[in-house]
Amino acid sequence: MNWDQIEGNWKQFKGKVKEHWGNLTDDQIDQIAGKRDQLIGLVQEEYGIKREAAESQVRDWESRL
Repeated sequence: MNWDQIEGNWKQFKGKVKEHWGNLTDDQIDQIAGKRDQLIGLVQEEYGIKREAAESQVRDWESRL
């Protein structure tokens, strides 16, 4: 699945994001609005990890969809 599909159907993927990254609030997930870079930045910030690790997590999550 490519990111354009995820972004276009963000409302359907919000629950999956919440399941995977439980520290993110519903408001934060709504603000992302399907933007991949914003999700990476938020994961990095909320979990205190390096950008490369956040990118890897998002890439892994995306590949499992």
